[in-house]
Amino acid sequence: FSAARIPRRMSVHGTGCALSAAIAALLALGRPLEDAVQGAKAFVTAAIEGAKPIGRGARQLDFLVRLE
Repeated sequence: FSAARIPRRMSVHGTGCALSAAIAALLALGRPLEDAVQGAKAFVTAAIEGAKPIGRGARQLDFLVRLE
């Protein structure tokens, strides 16, 4: 799976954990592996783009992001 790189504005914490959790959740819902990975990737990409700065350091993923 490949995608365009998101321009780095500031580091974002938790992307790997969010990706694996989203894949597991979609598999648990009965989605085929390839669909689960694509859906999880879309979710994490949107969560990165909507990441918020909280205090100092890495931004927090927007876990409440809505996919269209």
